[in-house]
Amino acid sequence: MQILVRFADAETERNALGKLIPRFSGKSWASGETMLPSAALGFLAEQGIPFTVVGPAPYERVTSLRDTGAVAV
Repeated sequence: MQILVRFADAETERNALGKLIPRFSGKSWASGETMLPSAALGFLAEQGIPFTVVGPAPYERVTSLRDTGAVAV
């Protein structure tokens, strides 16, 4: 399950993403929301990185990441 979270400020978000990127996939938006797998929440807590859970990622957000269109090469 994908979860939307917010971080207190841009510095905390950068720190969190730096630790998350090698371990988990996700997506961050300019709105300040970040979509992560639920397993990443425990990792953030273990690392002492504060975050607020917005809730489950809406289906529209998850499917917008899947581009089924053909790509010319």
